[in-house]
Amino acid sequence: MNAWRWLGLSMFLLATVCFIGTSKYAPEAFGQGADDKKIEVKAAPDKGTIEPGKAQAVALTLTRGKSADKEVTLTADVDPKDKGVTAKIDAKVDGKAKEAKLTVESTSAATEGDYKISIKVKSTDSPDASATVVVTVKKAAVVTPAVPVVPVAGGHKLPFKAFEVKDKVFYTVQKTETVQEMTVMNQKVIQKQEQEFLIKWTPKAADKNNWVVEQEIKGVKLKIDIGGNKIDYDSSIKNPKNPMTDFFEQLQKSKLTFYIDKDKLKVDKVEGREDFIKGLSDINPQMRSLLNAILSDKALKNMAEPAWSAYPDSGSFAKDQTWERKSVLELGPIGTYKTDFTFKVTSADAKKAAIDITTNLTYTAPTDKQGLPFVIKSAKLEVVNAEGWNKGSAEFDGENGRFKETSLKMKLKGDLEIEVGNQTTTVNLTQTQTATSSTKSEEPTGWAPAK
Repeated sequence: MNAWRWLGLSMFLLATVCFIGTSKYAPEAFGQGADDKKIEVKAAPDKGTIEPGKAQAVALTLTRGKSADKEVTLTADVDPKDKGVTAKIDAKVDGKAKEAKLTVESTSAATEGDYKISIKVKSTDSPDASATVVVTVKKAAVVTPAVPVVPVAGGHKLPFKAFEVKDKVFYTVQKTETVQEMTVMNQKVIQKQEQEFLIKWTPKAADKNNWVVEQEIKGVKLKIDIGGNKIDYDSSIKNPKNPMTDFFEQLQKSKLTFYIDKDKLKVDKVEGREDFIKGLSDINPQMRSLLNAILSDKALKNMAEPAWSAYPDSGSFAKDQTWERKSVLELGPIGTYKTDFTFKVTSADAKKAAIDITTNLTYTAPTDKQGLPFVIKSAKLEVVNAEGWNKGSAEFDGENGRFKETSLKMKLKGDLEIEVGNQTTTVNLTQTQTATSSTKSEEPTGWAPAK
């Protein structure tokens, strides 16, 4: 998990105090009240893959406020245009309808790639609503007879070379979904967060011992739901001006440069931290001490390394090969996360390797109490070893010498003692988190900044 993910999760944690610090859970604490005339639209599925000449049906669900009972007009725009992909949508639905249909069609000559379908919903007396569907057009894979893999003594050598070629840019799309179920003062609330970051990696001229790579955030998509009160941000569309949008716009102007030891794959040095923190602190000075704490030089180094930590020291992959890693991430007033990783190769050949990941996370309450509007006094959180949780996978791409896909699911449960305004409250918490990362050689569609 990199710096951007931790920053987003830290902001999510800050939202907890807005619930704990009020005996009555008021939506106005988040600057958003319930809107009886509001209409929301959700697409399912919101992502899909079709072959040229095929179509994808998408169900649209309209969630209406109790006074949002007027006719709805829907439109759908495809980006890029004139590449063989079109969208048909129910143009109008009556004031009681809660469903509509979208069909994405492609011609047999459609250009392969990602297509962003922007759905807009308009209704008299209601704010406009929108949703996005991304459809990938891809030709069916040609099936060729399998070639038996001859075992290689010591495994298949697949060098790590993601940062070898100067200016050979690549991108990672990192998505984290977090659900927190909390019980506080006999009140239960569910907080949900979806965050996506588009990260651009630009290798620079290496020195004798280190690769030098610049990391830049190119896009942010964030959805937070706190007990039914929603906060959204999407850098690819126009957003209303407020401190939150200013914060994320500044985030996309920030760059960090990492010096990575070629032999040990350890970050030796980070440049750009001071400018990064200053830029964000200028937007919200109250966050300065928190940012300094959670984005220390040591923390930034530790946050970057999971992007390649599943790579074995030997540089070779053999079936059933295992190795371990330990990670200690100190986040000041948020606490310390200690994670033990176990990696196991499930398959390997001359082009790629598949790895299973098992984790065990231990959380320790902070000794540093400064920087947050509340204090985490104690914590007893344990990993829940239910089937499918605290596990993940990774696929190493031997051709490009980097990880193509990674995923990890974690579940924690326990109690926190949190002090707000000299009042100590016990929070019973169950948290699940699913994190995925995919690497692209080209910038993916659907992330272009709003004009």
